[in-house]
Amino acid sequence: MVPAPSATPDDPRNAASMNGSRSYFLRAAIAVAALTAQPGIAFAATAEGLLPSNLSPWGMFQSADIVVKTVMIGLAIASLMTWTVWLAKTIELNRETRLAKQRLDMLESDTTLRQVERESADARDAVAQLIHTAVRETELSHGIFDDGFKERIALRLERVEGAMARKIARGTGIVATIGSTSPFIGLFGTVWGIMNAFIGISETKTTNLAVVAPGIAEALLATALGLVAAIPAVMIYNALVRSITGYRALLGDASAQVMLLISRDHSRRGMPLARAAE
Repeated sequence: MVPAPSATPDDPRNAASMNGSRSYFLRAAIAVAALTAQPGIAFAATAEGLLPSNLSPWGMFQSADIVVKTVMIGLAIASLMTWTVWLAKTIELNRETRLAKQRLDMLESDTTLRQVERESADARDAVAQLIHTAVRETELSHGIFDDGFKERIALRLERVEGAMARKIARGTGIVATIGSTSPFIGLFGTVWGIMNAFIGISETKTTNLAVVAPGIAEALLATALGLVAAIPAVMIYNALVRSITGYRALLGDASAQVMLLISRDHSRRGMPLARAAE
């Protein structure tokens, strides 16, 4: 029996076997690479789907949770109310302060209570109200100038002052409430947004900053809006309180001038009687 000839390097059968082995290992390497790259491709697609297309404030607002959106809208409305109250009260305070100063100059001049009352008959400002109530009490007291009359006049003037001060301060309580609560409302929106961001981390099973950062940025936007609403509200409230305090001081001066005017009128009426008695 003749033995089969051994394969040589140049034998075609040996070359075919080597090519088959190379092809097998090449296919195996490609399959391993595909399996290894599959999660990365899936993660990239997931991350790309989670990332918002617009990271501007308006884009973050649009992609935020409904609760965070509600907080942001509420803070925007609160800020608008603050500036509206500031504009309205500034105009009102300037007008009332100017009228009070004009009436105060008139009371400090050489005049009488009746003359002042005629000049402010159709007026409804605070000092005019002080003059009207003083004239009314004078009529009810029939010109009797005693300690009881002084107490009644003082009580009437004090009540008018308080009523006018409450009227001019109307609306400032809203500004104070906005200034004190807006940071906490914004913080609530931030906490809620960060909770949603952590829920997203657990669902995607990744802590990649590109996936986590947009949700946290949306949450922090609520805190920023809270500060935007609160800081001007606190400053506006303090400015309004200072202006109202100055206005109330003018009303106090006007009340004192009304009392002095009544006292001078009584003295003028008593002078002829004293001379006739002599």
